[in-house]
Amino acid sequence: MVSVLMQMAVLILCGAMWRIIRPGGLDADQTRLVLTALVFHLLLPALVLSVLWNADLGMETLKISLFGVGIILFGTAITWLAARLVNLAPERAGAAMLAIAFSNVTYMGLPVLEQTFGPWARAIVVQIDLFASMPLVFTLGVLIARHYGTVNLENGSMLRSLLINPPLWAAAVATALNVAGVAQPAWMGHFLVSLSSAVVPLMLISLGLGLRWNAWHGRNLPLAAVVVAFKMGAVPLFGLGLGLALGFQGDTLTALVLEAAMPSMLLGVVYCDRYRLDTSFYALAVSLTTLCAMVSLPYWHHRVAALHPGH
Repeated sequence: MVSVLMQMAVLILCGAMWRIIRPGGLDADQTRLVLTALVFHLLLPALVLSVLWNADLGMETLKISLFGVGIILFGTAITWLAARLVNLAPERAGAAMLAIAFSNVTYMGLPVLEQTFGPWARAIVVQIDLFASMPLVFTLGVLIARHYGTVNLENGSMLRSLLINPPLWAAAVATALNVAGVAQPAWMGHFLVSLSSAVVPLMLISLGLGLRWNAWHGRNLPLAAVVVAFKMGAVPLFGLGLGLALGFQGDTLTALVLEAAMPSMLLGVVYCDRYRLDTSFYALAVSLTTLCAMVSLPYWHHRVAALHPGH
């Protein structure tokens, strides 16, 4: 796990250094938008097709989805309670809630789980993302941002965000082919694997490009420490209990708890900008949780694996 995280850290650092050096005069945020657009519209759908077309979809898929929904709702609930106790300003409460509720389940979760457990773990990442995280990001996430921020008057709706979502369309096609028993042609399998192999390194570089170091203000640190404690401690602990309650064990349970322990998602920065939440604080939360994940992920991997060894 440590060696895997070190390799990932190098790619994340490449993205972070790009923000400082700006090779070719290219701005980090613009470069990140290009990379994430490429991943989101082409490479990630290829990965989804590759994984779900041949995946064993059934009761375990439902339980994985319930796990993903459960940890998001738990993160939302504990943040709401904490915000009421300390009377946070709405723009900070909304940013904190997004940071705690929604994890970087794909951009960081995919490389961590695949490198730690092997290719089979891709199915866990894809199912949590497509059947739990992504639908809630575009519904619950928008509702949180609208409630605590300023309502965005731009055209578009939550339903439209879901409908113009290439990975979700790829998931629908792959699931239909899977259920219909259509065999995946060998050439198609090689083509999809070739495309999806670029997802992990580009995701990690994009993650580094998205880290904003100018958010490190003293006024942000106390609340950021609470966010880190909830995100890296309380949420995965709840995930462990939920995973056991759903009957998971072995490497599958460990992989799910690691997904619950992932740092805050990058997309929240976009929501904060769009709905006038505290973007500076959210950027700090992403940076801190990403840095702390280098320590907390090996800890959770060791603790959970010790409870239920084996696949």
